[in-house]
Amino acid sequence: MTARRERSGRSRRSRPLSGRSVAVIGGGFGGLSAACYLADAGADVEILEKNEAVGGRASTLEAEGFRFDMGPSWYLMPDVFERFFEYFDRSPDDYYDLQRLNPHYRIFWKDGDRMDVTPDLDQVRAAFEAREAGAAEAFDDYLDKSADNYRRSMDGFVYTDRPNYRDWVDLDVMRAAPVGLQLLRTMDDYVSDFFDNPKLQQVMQYTLVFLGGAPQNTPAIYNMMSHVDFNMGVYYPDGGIGAVVDAFADLAGELGVTITTDAEVSEITRRREGFLVETVAGGEGEGRGKGEGESETRNPDIVVSDADYAHTEQELLPEHERGYSAEYWEDRTYAPSAFLLYLGVEGSVDPLEHHTLVLPTDWDPHFAQIFDEPAWPNDPAYYLCVPSATDDSVAPDGHSNLFALVPIAPGLDDSPEIRERYRDEVLADIADNTGVDLRDRIVFEKQFSVSDFADRYNATAGSALGLAHTLRQTSLFRPPHRSKAVPDLYFTGAFTTPGIGVPMCIVSGEHAANAVVSDHGRQPDATERDAGKSGAAGARRTVAKRLANGPLAGLSGLSGLFR
Repeated sequence: MTARRERSGRSRRSRPLSGRSVAVIGGGFGGLSAACYLADAGADVEILEKNEAVGGRASTLEAEGFRFDMGPSWYLMPDVFERFFEYFDRSPDDYYDLQRLNPHYRIFWKDGDRMDVTPDLDQVRAAFEAREAGAAEAFDDYLDKSADNYRRSMDGFVYTDRPNYRDWVDLDVMRAAPVGLQLLRTMDDYVSDFFDNPKLQQVMQYTLVFLGGAPQNTPAIYNMMSHVDFNMGVYYPDGGIGAVVDAFADLAGELGVTITTDAEVSEITRRREGFLVETVAGGEGEGRGKGEGESETRNPDIVVSDADYAHTEQELLPEHERGYSAEYWEDRTYAPSAFLLYLGVEGSVDPLEHHTLVLPTDWDPHFAQIFDEPAWPNDPAYYLCVPSATDDSVAPDGHSNLFALVPIAPGLDDSPEIRERYRDEVLADIADNTGVDLRDRIVFEKQFSVSDFADRYNATAGSALGLAHTLRQTSLFRPPHRSKAVPDLYFTGAFTTPGIGVPMCIVSGEHAANAVVSDHGRQPDATERDAGKSGAAGARRTVAKRLANGPLAGLSGLSGLFR
């Protein structure tokens, strides 16, 4: 970690939101991102966070010397983090240290086969070729297309918000037309054009779990995630994803954002000028001097909600100010929920790696039990995370911390009896398929599932992620950043564009802030415009340089995104 730099760019950028007050509901990555951009634009910003700390679904659990990331645990797409911090004349390494994992992850198949995905692509090619003749060449072809799709998609569809049909009549979109056409195919169809072996198809598709979809319902455009996986790499921030949350919160504080925890928003009322936002203390915060259930009110000019879109509309707004009906939300396809076990374990858990996938050779029945006929999976694909394999600080000496995540259908009944039965099944499955028997070595355990997602995060249907990236819920088919019914109300997070995942939520915060500035910002004078242009150009050059010389060296084509 480098010494923290003094910010040099604030004075040279215009402050179009000076005099405006903004309440950001929820301190997930979308809310933190939006708050930083809005404060930098001059707004008086307060984040109202329901729980005892910011982070949203990226919460941290600490108990008995163990520390767990409760939600996101993969640090992917480092260019997005670089881009975010660079806007504020910062760098991720001002706040946390990164290391690239090797292997990126290990896969155990339930027929006894095992494969490591490493930064060494020659090893990966050999592993592919060993499972299917000609697969090494197909792998290279697939990655070439994936890298090209990534560059086109990020520049044309991710970093540029296009909420209306007319926004798609654009030269950049026309150039990216071959990528856009992949919205009409599924990942299942696309991957099968390259590989016949079901295991190799799974390797190219497992990242769909980060998008909340299945191979049969996720657009083929998301093949770009293989470029993220194999070329860009999988990283670990020392301290876990919680350290990244802390970095965003620290930056927000440096920019003047007020963060108020233990403040659950219970009602949003539109007034003649601005809003009345009511909060109630949930009793989970510490040291705030408020009794459980005590209410407060705020009167911001603008509201940006990082809470689940459906929760904001259906629970916080009066019926006549909802942009979507209850039937609309009931008709959506939600990303999976999860059954999670956070485990503190005596001794080592070798041969589990930092990231480990345990997969049946046929995972279609599991996806069917998530999306088609909801049920607790009887032969699940699941994920194991062992941060203590990389970071000694997350577990006491002589112990390992581990969490197991089984994707399950949102809305399932997760009574204590069901959870306990399923917990035993998962631990037995781990022992049978990895050789690691945890059952007699567990010294700390916490379960988390559907009802916990709903209670802790106000998650619609108890989804762990939000709206799934299906064919009809991608890009402009997702709910927009601007409320359709309430002026001055905006949305950020996984329900909006670009979509699910920490990097996408970061970009979503930028889009929401841009919408606020577009609607409410005063026009800068000539001096401010000239300074802003030179500052933005300098930021793009610096990011391009970092990409060329930093952990992404060799991916020179990505620098074109910042020119």
